[in-house]
Amino acid sequence: MLNSRRRAIVAALVVPCFACAAEPAAVAVAPKPAPSHSIAPAVVTAAAVVAVDAGPPAAVIAQLSAKSVPLPGATGPAFLDYVAYERAASRVWIPVGSTGSVDVFDIAGGTFTRVDGFKTAEREVGGRKRTFGPSAASVGDGFVYVGNRATSEVCPVDVKTLKPARCLKLPVATDGVVYVASTKEVWVTTGANALVVLDASKPDTLQSKLVIKVNGAPEGYAVDETHGLFFTNLEDANLTLTIDARTHKVKSTWSPGCGSDGPRGLAVDVARSFVFVACTDHVQVLDAAHDGALLGKLDTGAGVDNIDYVEATQLLYIAAGKAARLTVARADDKGQLSVTATAATFEGARNPVADANGNVYLADSIGARLLVFGSAK
Repeated sequence: MLNSRRRAIVAALVVPCFACAAEPAAVAVAPKPAPSHSIAPAVVTAAAVVAVDAGPPAAVIAQLSAKSVPLPGATGPAFLDYVAYERAASRVWIPVGSTGSVDVFDIAGGTFTRVDGFKTAEREVGGRKRTFGPSAASVGDGFVYVGNRATSEVCPVDVKTLKPARCLKLPVATDGVVYVASTKEVWVTTGANALVVLDASKPDTLQSKLVIKVNGAPEGYAVDETHGLFFTNLEDANLTLTIDARTHKVKSTWSPGCGSDGPRGLAVDVARSFVFVACTDHVQVLDAAHDGALLGKLDTGAGVDNIDYVEATQLLYIAAGKAARLTVARADDKGQLSVTATAATFEGARNPVADANGNVYLADSIGARLLVFGSAK
């Protein structure tokens, strides 16, 4: 409760525009080659709470509103994992394991185009049958690279035609997939104590290049193109690795301090040499310029997996799937994080990406939908 020197002002939050429109267009699935569906997004409203003090001004934490956008032809659980934002075309790519498709969401038009043709496989996990399929995407040079957990393949998809090219089968199952522009490579994290590096110099024709062996299960990734560095975590060893992107050698090993559950996702602030490490219920900020020294920490609630960071705005996006909460935090020059916005989400919703306007997209597997939040800038 606030003391006598403080009071709360509650005001309705106006959700910022999508692609400079007052409201995003009603969402409908684009015509062929995608199936056609009408979508009426559900809107969850909230309020902004501003705390005012007679002394120094208090922080303003916005409560964001969301639109719930169903994925075409999908029913929950849809088994969503890594999603990707394609800045050049202002689109979000959502691999959907249960439908064997990649659903491409056009932000300005509010339409989905569904890229079909990916194989699926049904397997038993924890006593339940689960349909595996495409589960990760990364934007490259004219192609988006899609990892398929059902077939251990990585498939290039042409960003102009939305047609898949020839897939490359790996000897181990895929997890995260990321394009490294400086070396024209696709790096794939796997559960086999290894990262697989693919040659993408011919972007539509991937070739196996090499395997980087590590002492644990790689989880999460971030790329510093300026300094030629690749970051990943070892989930089961509670470690964060810095790898030279050109020599493919491990340069340093840090302890992120995530505890027994280990680290998950990663993001990097290149200019300030910050590495953000997602633990299962909080985020640590490490100083890459000083051997991974701990700078800051932010509690976020349980169920954190992958995270996103926009360096231009210095905003970090964290979704806690168990706590059903989205947190947007700003990183200052000392590596300290302060919350600028939060939102109630849904159980299992995780792995956010933010667009150039600060709107946030969150994968909700259980609801088989994309949650779209207005900007927190």
